[in-house]
Amino acid sequence: MLGPGKADLLGHIRETGSIAAAGRCMAMSYKRAWTLVEEMNTAFQMPLVVSTRGGKNGGGARLTEAGVMVLDNYRKLERIVAEAGAEKIDAIRSITRDMSG
Repeated sequence: MLGPGKADLLGHIRETGSIAAAGRCMAMSYKRAWTLVEEMNTAFQMPLVVSTRGGKNGGGARLTEAGVMVLDNYRKLERIVAEAGAEKIDAIRSITRDMSG
């Protein structure tokens, strides 16, 4: 229901106020971004994102209170896992190939 990509999408929606702009930040089509938002809104008891259609004053999107809570807790969980699993993460990194070049 929520993973790193969807969390990043929520973060970009919070920053930009737009599903389309959030998708562009992630090199993702509007259709894909909208589909992911719909998946998240369906998976939770209340929507995480609400949007208004474009028009004379333009449209937009914003995280709901539930969306802010979910994103903030997800980011906290990421930090907890990174700290607790640092030794294991380093062990995995030690056997990966250098893909920077």
